[in-house]
Amino acid sequence: MKSKLNLPDVYPWLIFIGGVLGLIASLILVHDTLAIAQNTHYVPSCNLNPIISCGDVITFKGDSIFGLPYSFYGVAAFGMLVAAGAGMIAKANFEKWYWAILQLATTIGLISAYYLLFKSIYDIHALCPFCLSIDVITTTIFWYTTLRNIDRGMFAKIELIKQKPYAFVRRHHLDILLLWFMLVVIFILHHFWYYYGKHL
Repeated sequence: MKSKLNLPDVYPWLIFIGGVLGLIASLILVHDTLAIAQNTHYVPSCNLNPIISCGDVITFKGDSIFGLPYSFYGVAAFGMLVAAGAGMIAKANFEKWYWAILQLATTIGLISAYYLLFKSIYDIHALCPFCLSIDVITTTIFWYTTLRNIDRGMFAKIELIKQKPYAFVRRHHLDILLLWFMLVVIFILHHFWYYYGKHL
């Protein structure tokens, strides 16, 4: 018998584990940000080459909102996801407005993550492994939060969504997510091929 994802059972753990991993990545970035602020000669452990370089991303001018580095917002956001996931695992019942706020938050998180990714690619010309891991986590949480909310009727009852097109999406949810990540990787490699191409 072919097994398939039981989203209601897996989703709380996805939120909790994703929140924990995102929180760890954000805390590492906060540590490196503070270390660089105290010692300009500090070299983060993820400075691997001219492209994979957390230091270049952290020290880029304008890498903040209201004077606070992006990583600090990540600590707050992922901390809240950990709490939300723990509540779901404990079988807490959340009102519809809570799910609407979570959908909005994950959407804003997705937009912010890819804004920072494109900024890293086109303005900083360097990538941060911890930022990339946050991109993966944010995308996954947004994807499955959206699917969960469609399943529960959070969005308008559009017949086409509930019939064949959406049935295809639900059947291939993981394939679509992996394809998305594959396209992002191809895009990054294409952009930085001037470096990686000569090192293969």
